[in-house]
Amino acid sequence: MLQQARTTGAMIAIALAAFTLAGCAGGTEAPTTTAPMTESPMTDEPMTDEPAAEPTAEPTEEPAADAPGAYVDYTDDVIATTAGRKVLFFHASWCPQCRTLDEELRTQGVPDGLTVIKVDYDSMTELRQRYGVTLQTTVVYVDDAGEMLSSAVIYDEPSVASLVAAGP
Repeated sequence: MLQQARTTGAMIAIALAAFTLAGCAGGTEAPTTTAPMTESPMTDEPMTDEPAAEPTAEPTEEPAADAPGAYVDYTDDVIATTAGRKVLFFHASWCPQCRTLDEELRTQGVPDGLTVIKVDYDSMTELRQRYGVTLQTTVVYVDDAGEMLSSAVIYDEPSVASLVAAGP
């Protein structure tokens, strides 16, 4: 029940962030037109100069549209500033299984709605201790506060499919 509430809360936060970012995406210059529009292009209703009502985010079980997947390096604030599902991938440059998964993530990409955060296994000992990581190729799904949701060692099957299957 708590997991479902967290998931729903995270999805609401993603939707709100998407609406906020969509409003910031416009340029600063006004578009040029050759003739004034008197009707909305999608309806037969006359257009007005009044601003449209702000869209409201309705709580849903699934987000309206998943954001593209991302593969990023770990930084101190990446968990807090990344919306959506997050998984830490504890990677060692000397590990052939880590290199296999790293290559697959780079060539095949990350599934939509998921951010894979690459953590240096050798230098991030505090983070390893926090999540109980004792072997490279461990993946740890975390919530927006950095609390562990699930973890798995995918050493024997280092693939995007195994990484996704390890999720909560």
